[in-house]
Amino acid sequence: MAIDETELRTRMRKLVASGELLTDAVGRARRYLADADDRPVAPTAGAVAALERFSEPLPASVGDASEILAMLDEVGSPGTVAQTGARFFGLVNGGMIPTAHAARVLADAWDQNAAVGAVSPTNAAIEETCQAWLRDLFGLPEHTVAGFVSGTSLAIVCGLAAARWRLCERAGYDVNARGLADAPSLRIVASRHAHSTVLKAVALLGFGTDNIEWAEVDDQGRLDPATLPELDRHTILILQAGNVNSGSFDPIRQCTDQARRAGAWVHVDGAFGLWAAACKSLAHLTDGHELADSWSVDGHKTLNTPYDCGISLCADPEAMVASLQNSAPYIVASEHRDGMLYTPEMSRRARAIDLWATLRYLGREGVDRMVLSLHQRTNQFAAELADAGFDVVNDVVFNQVMIRVGDQVATDAFAAAVQASGEAWVGGSSWFGEPVIRISVCSWMTASDDVSRAVRAMRQAHEL
Repeated sequence: MAIDETELRTRMRKLVASGELLTDAVGRARRYLADADDRPVAPTAGAVAALERFSEPLPASVGDASEILAMLDEVGSPGTVAQTGARFFGLVNGGMIPTAHAARVLADAWDQNAAVGAVSPTNAAIEETCQAWLRDLFGLPEHTVAGFVSGTSLAIVCGLAAARWRLCERAGYDVNARGLADAPSLRIVASRHAHSTVLKAVALLGFGTDNIEWAEVDDQGRLDPATLPELDRHTILILQAGNVNSGSFDPIRQCTDQARRAGAWVHVDGAFGLWAAACKSLAHLTDGHELADSWSVDGHKTLNTPYDCGISLCADPEAMVASLQNSAPYIVASEHRDGMLYTPEMSRRARAIDLWATLRYLGREGVDRMVLSLHQRTNQFAAELADAGFDVVNDVVFNQVMIRVGDQVATDAFAAAVQASGEAWVGGSSWFGEPVIRISVCSWMTASDDVSRAVRAMRQAHEL
């Protein structure tokens, strides 16, 4: 039966007023989280096959809200990978701090557009606070500003866009108005092991990946300063705080000192590794990072905020705002913070709320303890794998372990067997052209017993 606009509004108002649907959703979410460690880390073949139920024609009429939620839970939940659990070791995925998750639930009810302070004073205040806390935790210059984006991919774009604007401005060229056709020739210098998101940003911004000047790396994937080309004031140097395979850190201070003397811009890609700067025992890994001009980092990796929570940091506020500029007559500027000035996005979710809740809960001591614990569990992983006869490829410096189990066929089969066991999730990668298994320890939930349990599953998979 056809439904008119008044009836549709009435139905939805009843859903809000009764609260039953939201209560049902919270109950299902609680059960999902409570069972995260008791079910297979990877979904079973049957659970994946059942996802075919989502392949249906668009319904012709308004549906039943309770039935929709039930289907999402009963079909969707079993088909997920238990990334919130203790034994997911893929993609450098963090877990989820409970306080941050609860804050997100509340913030989702607020449904704030984080574009400008005038439409969300709460978000503007929280972004200001997070910006100050991040400067403090990372030891960055007092004038550093932060943009809250979806992830490091976009945060790198922000940093390199600011660099492009500033280097062009120094050359007397307005790249915003005049475009790239006649722009000064800028150079990109990066290590051979730069993350793929760096290549994406270089391509998106029109620099061209074929134009990257490569510095070589040592056997742990660290940039070798002796192979840096001569830098100048037209150069953007991209350094890495945390190699995505080995976890190694570039010699940041040595490189930034050289860049500063040349007048080059330095961007530090610290997706998961920049959090080492907030840990007393590991801060030496990022020595000199504060001398850079821009940084990119994720909250949803090492810090364990919910997805999505990327952070772009820049010590040149003018360049950041100018490169990401946006204005229109209907946009009401605020006397406080307008978040869209620091991100490519205008309309966006208020993701800084998740970050605030995480940092407010953990505090300086909690961040330090959690980051160090990830490193300790990684060392345990490497030691137990070596004791079990595995070939550990890298020196453990942060939260990454690599093992060699054979050729590509053997490596793929090993990863599939571990995943099929339901005991853990690990994935393959390539290290200097050779296949490896890569293990990322990123969840606050991972305890000593979880590491041992995962190693047992890996030993059994290796024996198959």
